[in-house]
Amino acid sequence: MAGDALEMATVKRALTGIDVVIQSLGVSVGPEIILKPTRFFSKATRVLLTAMEEAQVKRLICVTGFGAGDSRGHGGFLYCAAFHLLLGRAYDDKDVQERIVRRSKRPKTNAYHALADPRDWTCGFISRADVADFLIKQVDNDAFLHKTPVLMS
Repeated sequence: MAGDALEMATVKRALTGIDVVIQSLGVSVGPEIILKPTRFFSKATRVLLTAMEEAQVKRLICVTGFGAGDSRGHGGFLYCAAFHLLLGRAYDDKDVQERIVRRSKRPKTNAYHALADPRDWTCGFISRADVADFLIKQVDNDAFLHKTPVLMS
C-alpha cells in the first residue's frame, strides 16, 4: 500500500486486519542527511503507535539501526567518528524513535546472529534478506521482547 508514514489516515488504513506491525523506515541519502536534523523517524513512530493503540494492534517489531539507541558507541572509535559525522543527525532521531517504542504501552540467509548483550556488539554488515528473515521470525517469538538486538552476519 502506497502512502505517507506521517499521515494518520493512511497508517490507520494500513492496520486494517493486522495483528503485528513491522516498522522499517529510511530516508534518502544526500547532503541533507548530513546537514539537516530530521524528526521523521520519531514522528512516524508516534503516528504509528497512536494508530496501533486505536486499532488494538498489540505487537510492534521496529528496525532502527546499528549506532542508534542502545547500540550507540559500540562500533569502535573510527566507526563511531565517521558514523557520527555522516549519519549523526538521522541517528539522533533514531535514538528518539527507540525511546518512543520502549515507552509505548504495548509488549514490546540464516547466516546471522541476533545479539542482545552489548558486550558482543561489533560493527558489521548484514543482507536485507537476513534482516527480513529475522523480522518475520519475531512475529511469533518472544525471545527479544523488550530488547534491542543487533543483527550480525
